[in-house]
Amino acid sequence: MTYAGDRRIFDANSHVMETREWLDPYLDPEVRRQLRPLYGHKPGRIDKLLDEAKARKGDAAAEAKALENPIAGPKGWTAAGAFDPEERTRVLDQFGFAGQLVFGTASLSPALAADDPGVLYAGARAHNEAMAAFCRSDTRLYGVGYVPLDDPRRALTELDAALAAGNRAIMVSAGPAGDRSPGHPDLDPVWARLSETRTPFMLHIGPGTKTQPKAFRNNGRERAPDLHGGGENLRFADYIMLSFAPQVWLTAMVYDGVFERFPELRGGVIEAGAGWAPEFLRELDLGYKSFRRTDPYLQNMALTPSEYIRRAVKFTPFPGEDVGRMIRDGGADLFLFSSDYPHPEGTNDPLGRFQRTLEGLDDDALDRFYRRNFEEMMQVQSP
Repeated sequence: MTYAGDRRIFDANSHVMETREWLDPYLDPEVRRQLRPLYGHKPGRIDKLLDEAKARKGDAAAEAKALENPIAGPKGWTAAGAFDPEERTRVLDQFGFAGQLVFGTASLSPALAADDPGVLYAGARAHNEAMAAFCRSDTRLYGVGYVPLDDPRRALTELDAALAAGNRAIMVSAGPAGDRSPGHPDLDPVWARLSETRTPFMLHIGPGTKTQPKAFRNNGRERAPDLHGGGENLRFADYIMLSFAPQVWLTAMVYDGVFERFPELRGGVIEAGAGWAPEFLRELDLGYKSFRRTDPYLQNMALTPSEYIRRAVKFTPFPGEDVGRMIRDGGADLFLFSSDYPHPEGTNDPLGRFQRTLEGLDDDALDRFYRRNFEEMMQVQSP
């Protein structure tokens, strides 16, 4: 019996845990010199974890132990299938998931830290090539590329390259597109290409995410460690803000008419929580009703803001959220199952945690959460 049991399940959020050399095969030597190395210049804690995971390759006993119960086993770089595609296939076999979106963890950070736009786009291309390569051997793995929208012409070029490599979704920043709104007409060719190729956009914790303003950290207290025990990731006060950037971004896409101009465009808001989504839709519609009398852009909308979002966008709750309550409040068409494997935020039993909140919902709502909403977002059909 697989972890999914008899139910057909798609996983809308998983990750690779990149090795130090992850990007090297896809980088020009000159670009590599301009990018900061993954995990810093000197070996450290992550390298030790990677060495530990690599050492089990070919050791039947060690491999069997790692694959004994992956969902409840070690997370991060030592997890089964964290960076080895062959292991990931064996993990998927145990999970029984019909498909799994795969995001990066660290391999975008060198590109996003680059000051030179050329290096930014070259680093993004290397990331996209590496993501596609990891997912290429198993059709159940849906690689997610990343396209910086700062330069519309370059963005379209990198989008085409990411799709040609085999990526099946494209992540964009949840912040502005350089000095433009993501709804600026200059970016219409990007949204058109995604629509034409039936490729969804993805907003994910990371680029554009809002965190607690720096001044608020000046609170007279020593800074606590993050969830992973390090010093660079999210903390409690940042977690509360995860939904802020997606709300601003989606509002711009509605107001600027992108979802009107591209009715086939689809996307997901991943790993930003989802309990806020129903109220966000109500607030959008309240604003629409309040300002429509004087705003010609609102007057020209064929649908209400919430109708555009419902048509185009899905959201992944965290395992600790009450999805049953969300579905009763906002409808069964908005939410997606995700495991976040092998990140620890996914917990040792995401399926069980979600299922405990879904008692009393009919099978149509359950099927939407576990399967159909994913298929609608990805514009694929089950066999």
